Order: sequence, then C-alpha cells, then structure tokens
Amino acid sequence: MTDQPDSTDHASAPGAADFVVVANRLAVDRAKDPKTGEQSWTPSPGGLVTALRPVLRANDGAWIGWPGTTDRVEDSDMPTVEEAGGLRAIPVNLTAKNFEQYYEGFSNATLWPLYHDLIVPPRFDRDWWECYQEVNQRFADQAARTAAQDATVWVQDYQLHLVPQLLRDQRSDVCVGFFLHIPFPNPELFRQLPWRDELLKGTLGADVIGFHTQDSARNFLDTLRALGYEVSTDDDADAAEFFHGARMPEDGCIVGRVALEDGRTAKIGVFPISIDSAQVQKQSMAAETLAATTQLRAQLGAPKYLLTGVDRLDYTKGILHRLLAVESLLDSGRLDPEDIVMVQVATPSRERLDDYRKAREEVEKVVSRINGNYGQLGRPLVHYIHHGLPFAQIVGLYAATDIMLVTAIKDGMNLVAKEYVASHADGSGALVLSEFTGAATQLTQAYLCNPHDNQSICDAIVRAMEEPNETRRERMKAMWEHVEVNDVNHWANTFLHQLKEARQ
Repeated sequence: MTDQPDSTDHASAPGAADFVVVANRLAVDRAKDPKTGEQSWTPSPGGLVTALRPVLRANDGAWIGWPGTTDRVEDSDMPTVEEAGGLRAIPVNLTAKNFEQYYEGFSNATLWPLYHDLIVPPRFDRDWWECYQEVNQRFADQAARTAAQDATVWVQDYQLHLVPQLLRDQRSDVCVGFFLHIPFPNPELFRQLPWRDELLKGTLGADVIGFHTQDSARNFLDTLRALGYEVSTDDDADAAEFFHGARMPEDGCIVGRVALEDGRTAKIGVFPISIDSAQVQKQSMAAETLAATTQLRAQLGAPKYLLTGVDRLDYTKGILHRLLAVESLLDSGRLDPEDIVMVQVATPSRERLDDYRKAREEVEKVVSRINGNYGQLGRPLVHYIHHGLPFAQIVGLYAATDIMLVTAIKDGMNLVAKEYVASHADGSGALVLSEFTGAATQLTQAYLCNPHDNQSICDAIVRAMEEPNETRRERMKAMWEHVEVNDVNHWANTFLHQLKEARQ
C-alpha cells in the first residue's frame, strides 16, 4: 500500500486530468519496425475509445492502462497527445509475473470462467489473488496521482474490480464509476469465490456501477442482498421497455441502490454498450467495400448462402457449437454442400492458457472433418482464418455474408452481432443469435437459438434460409434502426449522465 495523499495535493498538480479512464489496456497500440527497431504508437480502433475520446479531449482527460508489454515503459516513451488521437496515455507497467498471475491467472482463469457460468472450472489460487490486489493497487495509485481535484474517474471491467475503493481510500474528492463488460453470475456461483467480500467491497467504492443487462444487474443486487448489504430495487420499467426496442432513456436505467457504511449510496444501472454504428455503416457502403464484397463472393465460388462467424477464439463464443450444427445439417441432408460456404475468423486469444489451446484444437479438428467430408479440390467448404483481419476487411466480410452466426454460450453483449446489423442498412442478411448474449435482449428480431442445443442452432439456420425475403428484411430493418439510434455515444452519455448526477 502507498501513502494516502491528501486530495488537495492534486487540485493544481501539473497535468492533472478532470476526466480519467482506467482500463486494463491503454487506448494506443505500440508497434516496432522489424528493420529499424523504431517504435511507433497508433490509436486503438475500439468503440469504447471512439466514444470517450471527445470527452477526454474536452476535459483534458487521461487514459490509464497497461501498454501491452512486460518491458518497462516510461512516461517519456509514451506517445504525444496528437499521436494518441487526442488523449493522454499514462502507462501502468506489468512484469512477466504480474501478467501471468494477475492477467492470465486471476482475471482470465478465475474470474472469466466464474462469470461465464463455469463453462470451464475456475481456479482459485491465493498467489494469483495477492498479485491481483497488488496490480489493482498500482492502477489505483496511478489514478490518484493523475486525477485533478473533484475529477471523474471511470474504471473499466473485471480486471480492476478493486480499483474504485482503493482509489476512494486515497481520494475521497473524486467521483468514481465502474462498468463491467462481461456477465455477472448468479449469487450461487459468485459466492464460490474465496475473496468475494473483498471483490464486492472494491467494486462498491464506485458511485455508479453499470452492467449490460438486467440479468447481470439483478444478479449483482441479489448477491449483495445475500451477503447482508442493504439493497433497494427501483422500478425498472424503462429498462424493460428499452429491451423491447425503445431508446435507452437519456439518464440511463438505474435498477437498484446499495446503502454503504460510509454513508454513500451506490447506484446500480443497466447500460447496454453498443458500436459506432454510423462509422460501420459508412465503411460498409464505401465504394472499396462494395467492390471487395463482390470480389470476395466470387473468390468463394459465388455460393447461394455465405455463412460467417467472427470471434476471438474463446471457449465462451460457441464456435465449436456452430460448426457441429453446420456439420449436422450437412450430414442430415438439410443443407446441400453445393449451396453453402462458411467463413470462420477466429482471432487468437490467451493461447498460453490450456483451456484456450484445447478450444483451438477442437475447432480445427471439426473444420478439418467438414472439409474432408464435404469440400472439393480448390473449394473447401469452411474457410478458417486463425488471425485477425483489418476492420475494413471485416466489414466487407459482414456485407458479403448472408447468414451471420453468433452462437456464444455466454456473452456480456457481443458487438459482432451489432456490427453485422449496422453493415446491412438495406435490410439484407440474417442474424442467427444465441439467446445467452446480451445482444439478444435488444436484437429480438434475430433468429434466436439455444447454443447448448444442436437442433436449436440447426433450426435457426434453416429458418434464416427459408423464411420469405420480405419477413427477413423486416427483421433486419428493425434491428438496424435500433442499432442506429442506440450507438456507443449514447451508451457513454447515459452512464456519464448518472456519474454527473452522483457528483451533484
């Protein structure tokens, strides 16, 4: 633990920021020239960065995060504000041991599987927990040094559950928000965590705590109630209306409040994240994208139906489940191999972890079997890509796709589903969507399926193919209108409005 600074020390500190984002990763990516070794930085293209950049610019804001390397990065090594796309990037360094125990260990081998309904068993390792505490303290210390007097600090995601209270211990003047980008499990699962009380206390240091769905918010409130906290539940009619297609109210949907020992009240809200839908739509309609779409379909043999999946290669994404469903349709004769081609983009993810290596092996085994049984010389049925693609190319793939397969076993939101919809302003295409994604609470016109039921996925794919064109277009247009209105800027504004109210 560091000495606790007096908040007045920061009122006039040089470079102090009125708005601070604290996330596991920085909003800039570092690259090295393989020939010269020269280092360069580029702004990250993610939706969260896009939404918050204007707020950061307007408030001389700062983004605190890990630079993505276990080599030490000094402040002097960081990009200028101009190089970082108009924001100030402040590094928190991790050693190789920190990366292994805090990130790969506690964050992704303990919390990640626990929060995703124990798809694989979580590991409870005390050394990992102690490292998680240490790294969260480091993030909190950096936020305390960076924030101006009475600043607003927005902490992001499960890697940093402890930061809100650790920061509040040092800086009682700041207003703190916390947003969880993955599902929060039901109380029976969460209570398995040996350090559940500490994790909840850390999170409750925030004035506003946000989730994607009502289920996650209710699970959090039920967990607090079960562990003895004083919880009140609001009328969530606005949230229910939103999930049936209405726009999220400008002030967000607060569904509960928690009375705390220090006299504060933490607000619990539902704020479904979204995408920069205007940018995705613009990219999908660009001349080069339209040309690439035509070329791609020709390269794939001009199939009657192009089926696509775009995911991180993670066991939660249901890639194996959709491949097995396609194989079942082919084996049963419900799909003619002459009619379809499938593209599966599976971006590498956490490949040092055993569960992720196993997931990759299982996926590649089924891809090989389908191609062996149903492919032809020069025409594989499944085109499998195990690396990332430039976003412009991904959007071109979305635009070319007839049926998008999003079959996650559990997912906080799933922005691929929204990106696909945003790429089809003309109402073409069809979305097969797992009912266990946050997106399913909003994109209710999709062909919903239960990914645990092979027959359910098969039936959803066939419905997407056989339903009349007019009905398909009505479904897609309704989803497109929802995504157009409820974009990432609206998501950020609703959460920040609640933080502003908390300060007042």
